[in-house]
Amino acid sequence: MDFEYHEVYITNSRGVQLFTCRWLPASSSPKALVFLCHGYGMECSHYMKECGVRLARARYAVFGIDYEGHGRSSGSRCYIKKFENIVNDCNEFFKSVCVEKDYSDKGRFLYGESMGGAVALLLHKKEPFFYNGAVLVAPMCKISEELKPHPVVVNILTSFEEIIPKWKIVPTKDVIDSAFRDPAKREEIRNNKLIYQDKPRLKTALEMLRTSMSLEQSLNQVRLPFFVLHGDADAVTDPEISKALYEQASSKDKTMKLYPGMWHGLTAGETNENVDIVFADIIAWLQKHTHDLVAELIIEPFNKCIERLEFPTPVSNKQRRRKQSSHRSYLCGLKEPRTLHSV
Repeated sequence: MDFEYHEVYITNSRGVQLFTCRWLPASSSPKALVFLCHGYGMECSHYMKECGVRLARARYAVFGIDYEGHGRSSGSRCYIKKFENIVNDCNEFFKSVCVEKDYSDKGRFLYGESMGGAVALLLHKKEPFFYNGAVLVAPMCKISEELKPHPVVVNILTSFEEIIPKWKIVPTKDVIDSAFRDPAKREEIRNNKLIYQDKPRLKTALEMLRTSMSLEQSLNQVRLPFFVLHGDADAVTDPEISKALYEQASSKDKTMKLYPGMWHGLTAGETNENVDIVFADIIAWLQKHTHDLVAELIIEPFNKCIERLEFPTPVSNKQRRRKQSSHRSYLCGLKEPRTLHSV
């Protein structure tokens, strides 16, 4: 089964231009909708392409959005002024998709990787009965005791956050080296210029810390069906994080799987064989939860907080390959748009 790919810029309620994309089954109505929440410093169109393509070929409509300051969206690079802004932007965009004519009666699933797992859980907290389930890949929903900074350090950093919020002064290890096991894929990710690879900004680091600590205190409020996946050799987010989520969540339908020897980047940094195993598990879980699903019809009006800036013509996979060979571009036959970033 082939797929179609679309890219659209939208303007959110704060007037920020955000990049969105979607992968759709080419010749059939989707079984359900899957909404992607990418990780810290990541983006959707390239890094999460494998996920979009595989799920679309399994007959799911997949929708991604680059957070403000991430990927092709506008804003200071990887600057998170308020984590709530990310959640609100995703909420506005995802709900605007759900009221589209072709999708208003479809099941709705969240898919979050790493920090995107925190975004997905906060979306569930914001709309407890809106989504039918979630796939959480090495989610950031708790700080391990080994990595949790000392309260004195946090207090010192907090005292400077409003003075130098965008300064890149937070020391950190090279996450790419720690997250992606396969050397060739690690290098491919490093060459993706849409991925942020500098030190975290002060405000960003504190917002992520506060979000993780808040989620840690409210894991028992998670009630939707979910599938949490984690590599047991993950050095970025501790597997104990997923264990805590699984044990404390109030969900009656919850599944957890640990992958022996695998690292943080389960879907993008492992060998092809391992990636196949992970996606087979994800698709099997989605198939099980969409087989007899009768979704609640969404009849709300279109979200007025979102303004669509362009409507590119859909491009099939075969058409894209022809255009790539002649134009070195896949954006619906057009040149790749300028990345919208300010310093």
